[in-house]
Amino acid sequence: MTFLADTALAIVRAVPVTLGLFVASAIGASLLGGGLVAALTAGLAPVRGIARGWIFLFRGTPLLLQIFMVYYGLAALGPVRQGPFWPAFRDPLFCAGLAMTCCCSAYIAEVLRGALAAIPAGQIEAALACGMGRVTRLRLIVLPQMLRLALPAYGNELVMMVKSTSLASTITVLDVTGVAQQVIAHSYRTLDVFCLAAGVYLGLTGALTALLRWAERRLDPTVSDGAGEGASR
Repeated sequence: MTFLADTALAIVRAVPVTLGLFVASAIGASLLGGGLVAALTAGLAPVRGIARGWIFLFRGTPLLLQIFMVYYGLAALGPVRQGPFWPAFRDPLFCAGLAMTCCCSAYIAEVLRGALAAIPAGQIEAALACGMGRVTRLRLIVLPQMLRLALPAYGNELVMMVKSTSLASTITVLDVTGVAQQVIAHSYRTLDVFCLAAGVYLGLTGALTALLRWAERRLDPTVSDGAGEGASR
């Protein structure tokens, strides 16, 4: 029991590393994915081609391979080793976050693009007929509906990102999985340690899933209307 308690404490102490990697990658991938959607809807063909090429590249190759290419491949390039960004690329946590950001941005862009395409064209035409400008149309009509439509698939992508942080351990990042592997290397108690690590991941994904369900209820107009009617009574 002492071993399990000490191991559980060590794994829990690594949770901030996992959460930090997830939050940074999720924010970066979301912003980059939004930029890719804007590029896909741009009027310039070269811009759309670059966005499509980015999505094809990062959706078509494994995340593990991308992490290796950023950490081991870019580090071998002279301009990187001698450039101002070398201290960042020397950090395995930064390299894992960069690879996850690039990879997940491609998936998030496809989620947002599908949600954008699902907005009825009649609503956009009605906004144009009312004389709404581009920014007003985007703020009042496009973004609220796109976020509500994209949230289920976007939430699934976030849950996958939490689990994908475990790949960072392959480049010596001491996240939850990295600490678990370190303990196993000294104790040889594989099943016990991995079960504890799995419990931590279950807790993280369970909390994230509950938060996403709350957000879905908040964005659901039928739920909001029902709550309003109940309050008025």
